[in-house]
Amino acid sequence: MNRRFGPRPDPNRQYTPRAGVYAIITSGEGILATFQEQPTPEFQLPGGGIDPGESVLAALHREVMEETGYHLRSPRRMGMFHRFTYMPDYDLWAQKQCHIYLASLGRQIAAPTEPGHWPVFLPWEEAANTLAVSGDRYFVARAMAGLNTG
Repeated sequence: MNRRFGPRPDPNRQYTPRAGVYAIITSGEGILATFQEQPTPEFQLPGGGIDPGESVLAALHREVMEETGYHLRSPRRMGMFHRFTYMPDYDLWAQKQCHIYLASLGRQIAAPTEPGHWPVFLPWEEAANTLAVSGDRYFVARAMAGLNTG
C-alpha cells in the first residue's frame, strides 16, 4: 500500500520524483532526531536524498552521518510514503518517496558535517508529536507500538 501524507498535490503543478531514506534510530527511552535550522526550524528524522547510483542503505548511512555524526546499526525497513512538497534548497516541487528504516544507535564518531543540523535525542512521545513531517510521526507511532507489544 502506498501511503501519502501532507497536502494533496496541485494538479496544475509538475512534481519531480525524489527518492529519500530516513531512520528512526532507537536510543534508550527515545530516538535520535535532527534539528534543522533552515528554512524553518524543525525536528526531523535523520536522512535525505538518495544520490544517483547510490544504494538505499549507503544513502541512509551517509545521511545519518552527515546530519548527526553517528553510526547506525541493524537497519530494518519499515515502509515508505509519498509526500508532495516544495524543496527551497533546490527550488524544486518534489514528489518525495520517503523510505523509512528502524535502526539502533551506534557510536558518534564526528560532529555533523551538514550545516544547520544538530543531533537531538527525543523521548518517543515527544518525537511522535513534534517531528515536522506527518509521515515520520506515523512511522514513529508504529515503531512505538511494535516496541510495546514485543
